Amino acid sequence: MNGFSGCSIPGTETGKITLSHGNGGVPTQKLIKEVFAANFNNKYLSALNDGAVMPWDNGKLAMTSDSFVVNPLFFPGGNIGHLAVNGIINDLLCCGAIPMYLTASFIIEEGFEISKLDTIAGSMAEVAEENGICIVTGDTKVVERGKCDGVYISASGAGNVLHGVSLSPGNIKGGDAIIITAPVAGHGLCILTSREELGFEGKLRSDTASLRTMVSNLLFNIPHISAIRDATRGGVATVLNEMAEASGKGMLIDESAVPIEKDTAAVAALLGLDPLYVANEGVMVVFLPEEYAEDALYILKKDRHGKNAAIVGEVLDNQDGEVYIKTIIGTERILPPLVNEQFPRIC
Repeated sequence: MNGFSGCSIPGTETGKITLSHGNGGVPTQKLIKEVFAANFNNKYLSALNDGAVMPWDNGKLAMTSDSFVVNPLFFPGGNIGHLAVNGIINDLLCCGAIPMYLTASFIIEEGFEISKLDTIAGSMAEVAEENGICIVTGDTKVVERGKCDGVYISASGAGNVLHGVSLSPGNIKGGDAIIITAPVAGHGLCILTSREELGFEGKLRSDTASLRTMVSNLLFNIPHISAIRDATRGGVATVLNEMAEASGKGMLIDESAVPIEKDTAAVAALLGLDPLYVANEGVMVVFLPEEYAEDALYILKKDRHGKNAAIVGEVLDNQDGEVYIKTIIGTERILPPLVNEQFPRIC
């Protein structure tokens, strides 16, 4: 894997939105904290998790919301419809919840082919049915030609939090093991190479998937899991930095232990991209006490989406909130948060 170092973004206008605000890294987090969290401030939002967990009846309810603007709309391994439903399901799972209901709103460009829209909707219905959930309401808007790239989808979801389960960065403790559940970087590189027609057809596929069965089995069978986060925008490195900052703990991962497909690693090296910062749509990062790590790994590997899961590192006892990586050549360096935009529109 190639090293990565952040630098300032040349040519950006101070006080205005840039593409880097959508990459999940430092600009995104700064925008969320200074604009949205500041204006919408409440105890549920302030946790800044993948969703909000609230008291509900005799238990807890999790809610999440996401928007999908991927370009191209169709790619090896899926389409924007798969991303929308899978993404909402996985965000609810990261809250410790079993998904129940989804909403879906569509912003459609004038002239977009109805047959393509039908294919996208059919993909969404198929994923929802496979996971035993319903898409119960939504909205449709049409904008003029050139105002969007075919179709954008905004989705929300709600689910019941499993009894006794509480997933939060605040639970992470020194000595916790860090597990990555699947090979990294497949989705982001698939989208990039498909969009730019770089000639890697057949080698890369998006990893978009609902991880309901795998994560549910993990939560039912392994007690005291500290936190789970899906490594979407900004990749695994961004998740690790977010969790290190939120928990106040240092983290160390072993580069040689990170699962990655050979073709993915080769394409990343050719393009000069660090796979740890590339987006995924079927990868979870799990933090849990070390004594449960091997049992968790056994459960993950029994699922087709977790067959390549690996223990990649540990949470340190120090309080510096930094992420470190032991490189393939045996040296250690800081793995910084993502600053610049590597490539846009991957989810």
